[in-house]
Amino acid sequence: MSKISEAFAHGKAFIPFITCGDPDLDTTKEIVLSMAANGADLIELGIPFSDPTAEGPVIQGANLRALTGGVTTDKIFDMVRQLRQDISIPMVFMTYANVVFSYGADKFISTCAEIGIDGLILPDLPFEEKEEFDDICKKYSVGLVSLIAPTSANRIAMIASKAQGFIYIVSSLGVTGVRSEIKTDIPSLVKLVRENASVPCAVGFGISTPEQAAKMASVSDGAIVGSAIVKLIAQYGKDAAKPVGEYVKSMKDALRAI
Repeated sequence: MSKISEAFAHGKAFIPFITCGDPDLDTTKEIVLSMAANGADLIELGIPFSDPTAEGPVIQGANLRALTGGVTTDKIFDMVRQLRQDISIPMVFMTYANVVFSYGADKFISTCAEIGIDGLILPDLPFEEKEEFDDICKKYSVGLVSLIAPTSANRIAMIASKAQGFIYIVSSLGVTGVRSEIKTDIPSLVKLVRENASVPCAVGFGISTPEQAAKMASVSDGAIVGSAIVKLIAQYGKDAAKPVGEYVKSMKDALRAI
């Protein structure tokens, strides 16, 4: 059983995302500890990139603040090493193929394994081109998480059948961001995924309220939230750990009630 699957072993999983280094890495560390203490089942750590194509303005802003503050991949690796002394819940990196490529894929992924990162999400990596990363991830037992979008249509079965860790179901077309409602037919998308996958699936993009999280998790195995948390961090800055922890608790409570 992969470490990632532990996140789904106790009911519906709540998966928060944050951008590392926004506003600084010390605050990121405090926020991660607060999220873990308040019921997060798996945490997505964003490694900032100068051209985050999948992101809306909220997470783009966080990327810019982090990079302006001098965050590097190596500094993020060091932060994870420190975090792993205190928490054991699954953690994955979410970044862009270019970040991994420019660092050196083997070096990057072997370091992930060494510091206790359980998976990797690369939203700009097409399924057809994942082979070169996939082989290295398997070599070091780091799950390369697949994304499935409403536009994946006839490729859903193929992507799902080869998925590792968990499947990230993208709820809406376009970039990340808070949405007032999610119009995609998630139940039929999840049904198709489940018929072909051997790993759990969680829904992300656009979820911001406990009600939305519960609705999405009721038809899947969990809910992923990014922009709403990054907004809180932008609002509270270095004091964000407590309000983010309270937010995570409210979301996890909603999922526990399903």
